[in-house]
Amino acid sequence: MRDGEDAGGGAGAGGASGAGGAGGVIRVLVVDDDFRVARVHRAYVERVDAFQVVGVAGSGEQALRTVDELRPDLVLLDLYLPDVFGLDVIPRLRTAGHDCDVMVVSAAREADAVRGAVRRGVVDYLLKPFDFEDLRGRLERYAVQRGMLRDTVVRGQADVDRVLAGAALPVPSAPPRRPVRLPKGMSAETAGLVERTLREAEGSLSASECARLTGVSRVSARRYLEYFHTVGAAEVSLRYGATGRPERRYRFVERGRGRARAEV
Repeated sequence: MRDGEDAGGGAGAGGASGAGGAGGVIRVLVVDDDFRVARVHRAYVERVDAFQVVGVAGSGEQALRTVDELRPDLVLLDLYLPDVFGLDVIPRLRTAGHDCDVMVVSAAREADAVRGAVRRGVVDYLLKPFDFEDLRGRLERYAVQRGMLRDTVVRGQADVDRVLAGAALPVPSAPPRRPVRLPKGMSAETAGLVERTLREAEGSLSASECARLTGVSRVSARRYLEYFHTVGAAEVSLRYGATGRPERRYRFVERGRGRARAEV
């Protein structure tokens, strides 16, 4: 599996003792067959306080094995998996005795998929593509609901009603932002991956270096980098060698402050 190392490596960080949520940390397993998308979702989750990604799985069978090994508190589950439909993973988890919560993150817009997810007790259903703020709000709402369920002492109907009302909490509002419309053929997940790679780079990146770090093709990396340059989120420098055309290199900048210069 492409991300088998991620799944196994999580045990060292959080342990596989089954004591999920100890110390307030909510342990998360990301399930997606596209390793680039999984990498973006993992980065999103780890930006939210109190959440820790303990593993990544690329198929339904790997998800089942990883849940059995790492005992996460929450599974972010894609539905279009290479071996099974994602919703079919949930009853197999329950049969195996796992009580982890499941949040669907999928491009599946069919009413049957949504109804099936509700019947199987998912805690939320987030449509792809989404950005960090979309997921952050739902994770924060989930953390509140989880805390209410854990801490509530039921003495009467009022306590039951209070817990049930928590299930209808609104998603925390995100700071106002202007909607971004990507050019046709670009995905929000890949754009987020390239942008994060550009942000975290020490110095500038060429399209080839960006492609190697993200796993996308050089052509795709160049297209996304040029897009960020166009909208002012990246500056371009030209590095001249002994022969041939100069190499275009990209550096992340605050929007509206991009500029071109030459590096010799």
